[in-house]
Amino acid sequence: MPGGRQVAAVTDAHFDVAEGECLALIGESGCGKSVLASALLGLLPANARTAGHARLGGLDLLTADERTLARTVRGRMIGLIPQSPAAHLTPVRTVRSQLEETVAQLTGVRGRAAVRAAGRAAAARAVFPAGHLDRYPHELSGGLAQRAATALALVGGAPLLLADEPTTGLDRDLVEHTVDELRRHVDTPADTPGSSSGDTRRALLMITHDLAAAERIADRVAVMYAGRLVELTDAKAFFGRPGPRHPYSRGLLQALPDRDFTPIPGMPPELGDLPAGCAFAPRCERATEACGIRPRTTDSVACHHPHLTEGIRA
Repeated sequence: MPGGRQVAAVTDAHFDVAEGECLALIGESGCGKSVLASALLGLLPANARTAGHARLGGLDLLTADERTLARTVRGRMIGLIPQSPAAHLTPVRTVRSQLEETVAQLTGVRGRAAVRAAGRAAAARAVFPAGHLDRYPHELSGGLAQRAATALALVGGAPLLLADEPTTGLDRDLVEHTVDELRRHVDTPADTPGSSSGDTRRALLMITHDLAAAERIADRVAVMYAGRLVELTDAKAFFGRPGPRHPYSRGLLQALPDRDFTPIPGMPPELGDLPAGCAFAPRCERATEACGIRPRTTDSVACHHPHLTEGIRA
């Protein structure tokens, strides 16, 4: 915009997600997680700019045109569980009609009875009650809207599932059911073009604040702070021992009620006003003069003073 300023919402985000893997992307609100998800699907505002590459099945998502994204990527190559599910549901269509339309468009199911049965099955996977299928989005609670969006995202069996806060508004039992269903989705062979043996598995990128859900489902964990990835590591090592290496990552775990319940001091910086060096330095008890220079990523952690092998209290 004329007279406006540019803000680097996400910078240097280097990672991959393998077949059969769940990568959990975690970090405080406003750090750029959902912006990253929007970039992969071509859903950024018109004045946003992207650079780099995001490759899926030979296609660069960041340079694909809108026609390709709409007809080939969204729903077919990437299934999305959106952060604000009610806003993504069609307001003048019932949940049943949206599920059945998605089944007809993305699967090989044909015939009225078969499509209707497939829609009910999709709802059941997400524990969406059959008695609410004929309701409109405005008649749903936040948790029901979340379950409807999950059901829609799973219908196409896309090779990559992008779940942006998929457990919002759910009680603990439903959280566990949802992440278990997402795990089954990842572990189930995908019907992808060129795979005759059915041995190609799906991948899941889950953006979440729910660290308990991440621990339950993730193979690896990526931690984002102020628009940058600061740590990428194995989930068992992250949640167990030796624990996270970046002080911010460790602070996230120590803030949990079942851990130390100690909040990270201070507030995250504004993305438009980042310090010259390490963005976490003003909140970090390990910071020194060296942190005035932006740290390079070494051994999957971007920190001048990472924790080494000492564990974190379970």
